[in-house]
Amino acid sequence: MSMASRVRFASRRLLFNTRVAVPTVPRVLPVFNSARLYATKKSEAAYTVDKFPGYVRNNDFKQLSKEDVEHFKSIVGEQGLIYDNEDDLIGFNTDWMGKFRGKSQLVLKPKTTQQVSDIMKYCNQQKLAVVPQGGNTGLVGGSVPVFDEVVLSLQGMNNIRGFDEVSGILTADAGCILESLDNWLGEKGYRMPIDLGAKGSCHIGGNIATNAGGLRLLRYGSLHGTVLGLEVVLPDGTIVDNMSTLRKDNTGYDLKQLFIGSEGTIGVITGVSILTPQRANAVNVALLGLNSFESVQEAFKKSRVELSEILSAFEFWDGSALQMFKKHGSPKPIMEKEYPFYVLIETSGSNKDHDDEKLSTYLENMIVDEVAEDGVVAQDESQIRTLWSVREGFTEALGKEPAVYKYDVSIPVPKLYQCVEDMREHLRQGGVFGKEDSPVIDVFGFGHVGDGNLHLNIPANRLDPRVIELIEPFLYEWVSQHQGSISAEHGLGIAKNKALSYSKSPIMIEMMKAMKEHFDPNGILNPYKYLPAK
Repeated sequence: MSMASRVRFASRRLLFNTRVAVPTVPRVLPVFNSARLYATKKSEAAYTVDKFPGYVRNNDFKQLSKEDVEHFKSIVGEQGLIYDNEDDLIGFNTDWMGKFRGKSQLVLKPKTTQQVSDIMKYCNQQKLAVVPQGGNTGLVGGSVPVFDEVVLSLQGMNNIRGFDEVSGILTADAGCILESLDNWLGEKGYRMPIDLGAKGSCHIGGNIATNAGGLRLLRYGSLHGTVLGLEVVLPDGTIVDNMSTLRKDNTGYDLKQLFIGSEGTIGVITGVSILTPQRANAVNVALLGLNSFESVQEAFKKSRVELSEILSAFEFWDGSALQMFKKHGSPKPIMEKEYPFYVLIETSGSNKDHDDEKLSTYLENMIVDEVAEDGVVAQDESQIRTLWSVREGFTEALGKEPAVYKYDVSIPVPKLYQCVEDMREHLRQGGVFGKEDSPVIDVFGFGHVGDGNLHLNIPANRLDPRVIELIEPFLYEWVSQHQGSISAEHGLGIAKNKALSYSKSPIMIEMMKAMKEHFDPNGILNPYKYLPAK
């Protein structure tokens, strides 16, 4: 059977051996508007300290003076900073969802590592608190000030330093936008090993500082494996040049690992050396409709056997997530019918005929074995982007809701969707979901089945203190009881630092605090976040 004849599959209502002639172009959703959306206008967002009472400014930190500003001008120049201009500062003070907002009066935009070093040296001497900021696409408030910290924006450090076309090793400034790097590498037959929905805005330095996971961790692994070296400026201005391009270096402690996922609390990443894979010659994307999460698991289990070396992504979402996507767009139906669960499968390889055959056989088996009910396959690059736009469009759709409670957790795959179901029932029992006047609109999940990462989303028609009181600590306790992590890839920031004990033991937390004290004894770098308050 040809690839074209397998694009549209028969449902299980058909006889076991029945096959149908199908169109070569699947009916799929149009590309979702890629414009960034906000749950709250940035100028209307409440200050973090007002929304989350209990934070007290550390009086050891100096308040910014005009003399300080003049000194910074001597480092970055008149055009290298924004000072005391609320309209220009608001985008740096507020996260993109409008949930966290600080009160910084100064943004610095260095263009070299030496400038970052000079800035940090001065801030450490003067005890001026600093918040490193990349693309500001985070979801836990880690990249915006809490009080009046100086914002150190890396957006001006966006140069590619070098690329070895034999080994595929890229060296670049930390402020390079992920998608720009991927496009640049694409012209040379390579790609970035990480891919995110925010790729058009996020910086590679921020990706590394938060140890972002993304859509293809299943294929390329985590940044702990692909990052070969880093250039980091410590809180006292010391430049640590560890821009190694070696795959093997067994000499001493692997210090770069300390900064991957440290969220800018012990150093500012200014340069990266990263291993990039070859860009696949043949890429296929398929979408399956399924009736249960058990079927999702079975589809994943079989994909690892039947697709093995060409499997590059395995994403899932539930029917409620799709309804949220459709609510804020005018899409055509993806399939003839709607299903409780959907799976997006991507394969990447070097031989199109070989990959097409493997995927065709796998998808046919999914239908014949009654694991999946229906399926579509993208026939060209445009349709591939269209199918991916569904998976990547949920966050933007949620941004149009009056309020949304977003959580990113890691759970053993068999328990992944039970988390959604238990939260749904918990909120219903708590009286905030399931009635006409309930604040909670829905509870749904999507995420990366391949690495057990669930994005739990709870859109609401209004902010209600009862909702957050019911979600936390219930969710963190549930995750802990199931040997999960309260943060799979979004980090801790200000949203989860107080809940760290649900995932890390007291001894481990004390070791982290000792590390912070060693590198940043004055505590000036990204304060009030990441670790539980003293």
